[in-house]
Amino acid sequence: MINAKVIGLRGVELGVRDLHQSTAFYRHVWGLEPVAGQGDTLHLRGNGAEHHVVTLRERPTASLLGVHFAAADQAAVKALHAKAKSFGATVLSDPADLPGEAGGGFGFSFRSLEGHVLNVSSGVARHPNVVNDRSKPIKLSHVVLNAGRIGDEMAFFIDLLGFKLSDSTEMMEFIRCSADHHSIALSRAEGPSLNHMAYEMSNIDGLMRGAGRLKQSGFNVEWGLGRHGPGDNVFTYFVEPNGFVTEYTTEVQQVDEIDFEPHDAAYWTAFPMRPCRWGMAGHPSNRLKAAFAGDLSVADPSDGKRCEEIMAKTLGR
Repeated sequence: MINAKVIGLRGVELGVRDLHQSTAFYRHVWGLEPVAGQGDTLHLRGNGAEHHVVTLRERPTASLLGVHFAAADQAAVKALHAKAKSFGATVLSDPADLPGEAGGGFGFSFRSLEGHVLNVSSGVARHPNVVNDRSKPIKLSHVVLNAGRIGDEMAFFIDLLGFKLSDSTEMMEFIRCSADHHSIALSRAEGPSLNHMAYEMSNIDGLMRGAGRLKQSGFNVEWGLGRHGPGDNVFTYFVEPNGFVTEYTTEVQQVDEIDFEPHDAAYWTAFPMRPCRWGMAGHPSNRLKAAFAGDLSVADPSDGKRCEEIMAKTLGR
């Protein structure tokens, strides 16, 4: 029987205004490592097995270009493609072999009902080696997407891609495609954009070391340190040079499919110590709130230049 669903989150694809400055941030400040690229494109890996967790493509304006998911095999990819067509989704490409520089594999692309570009693939190359540095992200933990028709969008992910509902709040719907509490969350908004992307750290010490590196590099913690309600994960949030929200997270709740029960918005509204279980994170900065809503004008041009200086110093130039 074909397992026609996605089984994990691979990575995110971003349009960035300056590839050199963005590379400097994601490599020397955020802690990722370039693995392949050419021209206006660069793929960067985390400290885990996934071939890459971020693809940067230089574009006139910054934007979310796509989210990538894993499927079990080619049969699952083909079955999901057929389902996408039957759902009336806008299919951008048919199942085919993927470029070797991006890890190869077999996959296709399509749009969600809101217009987010989604990619499904199988057989992508994986890394056998990791670096003994807990301050580096392991993987892309989750992506939060803003959506105007959140009910329709959630049904699309559940019915087409096989996601399951984990929790609902007044603001978000948390859905999963693996043991992680959520790989995608959908945030109520006026329309489609990237709310934020979260990268998993090995433990709290690693998260704090990474957050310390960000602060030493001139990036303020815009929210955190804290522990969320839904997902029970520890968090710190930053705004990167393009205006995207990036999060370090760890200890994401692992879902036991036998015993787990989703909670509704009323449960989380009554939950003590909101929005942080520890009662210490406070609330997001105004800058972060704007970035959550997809307002990339919060980007600070000096951030990219400072990252270039850090890269030059690190490389001994």
